[in-house]
Amino acid sequence: MTLRRFAVIGHRAMSKGKLPLNDLAGGAGRVDVLIRATMAALLTSHGLREDTEVVLHLMGGPGPSRRLRFHGAELKGLHAEERSIAGTIAKALREPVPAIGRWEPISPGFEHGGGNLQTTLREWGDVTLVVLDADAPRLWQPNAALPTTSAPNASEVAFVLSDDQPLEDIEHSPMVKRSLGEVWLQGHMAIGIVHFLLDEGVTLNLG
Repeated sequence: MTLRRFAVIGHRAMSKGKLPLNDLAGGAGRVDVLIRATMAALLTSHGLREDTEVVLHLMGGPGPSRRLRFHGAELKGLHAEERSIAGTIAKALREPVPAIGRWEPISPGFEHGGGNLQTTLREWGDVTLVVLDADAPRLWQPNAALPTTSAPNASEVAFVLSDDQPLEDIEHSPMVKRSLGEVWLQGHMAIGIVHFLLDEGVTLNLG
């Protein structure tokens, strides 16, 4: 099974403390954006996408950054409701931030760890990284194909999305910038389109 990976950056998302469930857009640092992205990546109408992994990057402090990882194949009890997922995230924020590169379980299919986006990319290895950018060439084009390499996971694709803040420079090889159109979409909508393209077997323009 080819794994679909999504890394979502929360520049202001709080990484420690008591998550304000009634103020996810403000006091929590736009954690609401990350929750909607998580729902779009993992949930179908009546189930979970077992072929999908989501890593949320909580960069807003206090203290060191924290990463949250959701494994679709192992998740239990994830509901299509923002407040419920916020409660799941809140459990992690009450715990000390693990060491960089170390993952610790919170519940089935849900882990937290220290580190940032570069930590995640190192763990993902040689996947083809797609940074979604409305000013870049389209993600899909007729007769385009995945890059041909000798890497065993070359057919795996990972996508990076940001919150309402611009992404910092990313170092990863292979990496391409691609768009889903000229309009800057909200992250959860972009994820839904990516899933549609992959579900339908559309050849991606990654060469």
